[in-house]
Amino acid sequence: MGVRKLKAITPGQRFRAVNDYAAITATAPEKSLTAPKKRSGGRNNTGKMTMRYMGGGAKQRYRIVDFKREKFGIPATVKTIEYDPNRSAFIALVVYADGEKRYIIAPNGLTVDQIIVSGTGSAPEVGNSMKLSELPLGTIIHNIELRPGQGGIIARSAGAFAQLAARDGKYATLKMPSGETRMILVECMATVGVVSNSDHQQVASGKAGRSRWLGRRPRTRGVAMNPVDHPMGGGEGRASGGHPRSRNGIPAKGYKTRSPKKASNRYIIEKRKK
Repeated sequence: MGVRKLKAITPGQRFRAVNDYAAITATAPEKSLTAPKKRSGGRNNTGKMTMRYMGGGAKQRYRIVDFKREKFGIPATVKTIEYDPNRSAFIALVVYADGEKRYIIAPNGLTVDQIIVSGTGSAPEVGNSMKLSELPLGTIIHNIELRPGQGGIIARSAGAFAQLAARDGKYATLKMPSGETRMILVECMATVGVVSNSDHQQVASGKAGRSRWLGRRPRTRGVAMNPVDHPMGGGEGRASGGHPRSRNGIPAKGYKTRSPKKASNRYIIEKRKK
């Protein structure tokens, strides 16, 4: 994996950096594992726009990804590493010994024809999935469940990972991608390795048109609006807009929105870094 810088033959290419997609081995997805993806354009069931700045973009099909990895003890062979327009990470098509095909989040280092397995007794190797109770301390993991059987919801984006720091009774302590240290039940599943496409954060669009391809419309700055439209609007000339805040008045840049009475606070050992 790497990032390619383009020659500045057009203004849009001058600062553009694109993924070289060296890890990708297939161009077309497995048709049986895709589903239609309907666009709302930011409108609700009555046709009213409830989310602004959404619309347009290239047509996409959703790839059905297996976040649960519940086919225990059945080895699977990696057939392809593919691009997924619905997420920043790459996905891998795996074929199980019984013939079933599934997509999984591809970790760094996963190669075609590699054998992976999930469940009790699996080796702590890249691509294998098992309970936190069976992983060695210090293991780098991703696609982590928050509740047993739920399916992985933590550390799924490109380059993300967590580290298993300790185990005590029925809880494991994890260092999260955000820097937060928290406890999770040892019965939860996780996959070994770092999520693929680590260079995703180095990609630069180069032009506004690429945002339109992704379905994002131009976003109006709050300070450019009138006072009736935004708390930071209005003023004579080019006013700064005052304290940065959202359209509905919630302060930005450091204001804590997490409830101090939230039930899961007791599982957090160390809060994320500011």
